Amino acid sequence: MNVAIEWDRVGADLDAHGCAVVEGLLDAQQCRAYAGAYDDEARYRSRVVMERHGFGRGEYRYFGYPLPAHLAALREGLYGPLARIANRWHGAMGIATRFPARHDEFLARCHAAGQERPTPLILRYGEGDYNCLHQDLYGEHVFPLQVAVLLSQPRDDFTGGEFVLTEQRPRMQSRAEVVGLGRGDAVIFPVNQRPVNGTRGACRVTMRHGVSRVRSGQRHTLGIIFHDAE
Repeated sequence: MNVAIEWDRVGADLDAHGCAVVEGLLDAQQCRAYAGAYDDEARYRSRVVMERHGFGRGEYRYFGYPLPAHLAALREGLYGPLARIANRWHGAMGIATRFPARHDEFLARCHAAGQERPTPLILRYGEGDYNCLHQDLYGEHVFPLQVAVLLSQPRDDFTGGEFVLTEQRPRMQSRAEVVGLGRGDAVIFPVNQRPVNGTRGACRVTMRHGVSRVRSGQRHTLGIIFHDAE
């Protein structure tokens, strides 16, 4: 990783806002390398055209195993500190599942349950493309946090295309959060639920994420999901 991440600040932001931004997780050269290799089919196990499935407009590709060395190291390096936050969140929400300190141990749990397909991906949006609000679940075993890294430069490479989170608290209207990112910045956010303190202690709130309409240009994103898919 290119930066020393302030994990206490990340945890506090996730608790308070449901997301945390890490600036400069990737440098410009790394961003260009990931985006520029989008059409290298040998890297990927599948391609999804969103419009065919009602997911929005645009497309994405899932990496195949073995992952590129840099991506594998990034996924492993992010997992450990996030597992500590995930375990704290599960405790607050009264969920018994706990996550091991090492990512390979968690993947072994996924693979034993038949979740063997890698989930890191590159998303590509053009003018008019967008991503509907959704959750990346993929199976029984779900790691509750994930990471998206913007690979394109806002205003230079594209306009529009903001990252959007929504939060649905019990008996309340949904709250939206629009996250501003620069090239190489990462946003850490919940896959499914997070704890929020209420009058009777912590309650579970449901989170969804998406991308608003790209007004011009082309936008690439690297998605890092820590559980594998069925």
